[in-house]
Amino acid sequence: MESPKSARWAVGDIFETEIEKVAHGGHFIARHEGAVFFIRHGIPGEKCRVVITSTGSSFNRGDVVEVLTPSPDRVSPPCSYAHRGGCGGCDFQHISMARQRQLKSDVITEQFARIAKMDLRIEVEEVSPSLHWRTRSIATTNSAGRLGFYGARSHNVVPIDDCIIMAPDMKMPELAARSWKAEVRIEIAVSSMKERNIALATKESKARLTEGNQTLHEEVMGKVLEVSQDSFWQSNASAPATLTRAVLDYAELRSGDHVLDLYGGVGLFTSVMVDIVGIDGAIDLIEGSKSATGDAARNFAKNPNVKIATGDVALHLPRITSADVVVLDPPREGAGKIVVSEIVRLTPRRVVYVACDPAALARDTGYFLEKGYTLSTIRAFDLFPMTHHIECVALFLPA
Repeated sequence: MESPKSARWAVGDIFETEIEKVAHGGHFIARHEGAVFFIRHGIPGEKCRVVITSTGSSFNRGDVVEVLTPSPDRVSPPCSYAHRGGCGGCDFQHISMARQRQLKSDVITEQFARIAKMDLRIEVEEVSPSLHWRTRSIATTNSAGRLGFYGARSHNVVPIDDCIIMAPDMKMPELAARSWKAEVRIEIAVSSMKERNIALATKESKARLTEGNQTLHEEVMGKVLEVSQDSFWQSNASAPATLTRAVLDYAELRSGDHVLDLYGGVGLFTSVMVDIVGIDGAIDLIEGSKSATGDAARNFAKNPNVKIATGDVALHLPRITSADVVVLDPPREGAGKIVVSEIVRLTPRRVVYVACDPAALARDTGYFLEKGYTLSTIRAFDLFPMTHHIECVALFLPA
């Protein structure tokens, strides 16, 4: 049921407002006559005309339809599909790259202030070119079999001829020119060794490989890892090496260490850590995906000191009695209170947390603080240029 405030507004209404600040999730906050609006395609400080796209009990949504006073950081989007009626993927293309990173920094600051009650200021580091960085993608076809992507907050497919954030080896113009089955999901991946595979899925079926090999090979810091079509791998070509270096820097591993690699996937971090801990050390890699742990088993078949477990991290951790260092890279929802409590129970000297959502990281930081660990330092990386997404690596130490 709508509140009296939201009932004053109707979808399609247009009003003038000033954009206040960025919000978590890529929207911008504006207010009009006491009502809160989450706005797309704006920049803080701009005066704009906004059309209402949805109303709700606590906030409303809208899109900028005209910029009356533009920000000096507004640029022409390099992609012709980056507009309010177009592809919903790149929500920051209208913003200069330097300001994109500043806005992401602002989001981290706001989330930590609101959730963890901490004053945190951090620079978001440039990692890769702003275009042609993506090596993993999920496209969709419309009822006519045209390849495209969903519009923002929509199930409508926007057909495309190319996607300029995709790596050249994905050959998106060629894929877009093909005739596909109607209404299927198309999972496309390319590896650092220039392999490509494609899998198709319907609403009723899981993805089925239609092109390329089931397993790709990724080379990172001198190690080659097998990655199956349905196993997770970082989508920015520069991300695996960037994150691995950051993890190693924070972990300060020693020969003989017992390390936990939680949500370890196919073993990206383990592949480099195993040489450092040596044969006298040990690594427990825990991961929920059977596909990923199957890959990890092959990747570390010659490493008897790497133990791989498939399943819920929260259920496996109580079976472990000690750890010198813990590395965790949880999914977007974060680790959660139970996992944090189990990590602290093991009293590791260092905990390195890789996070793709600053809100989840801020929440879990609060749990670490409650359990006697401090946030020692944190870095943030712009691994998703042109979008609102951010990747962080945080170091927690016992107080």
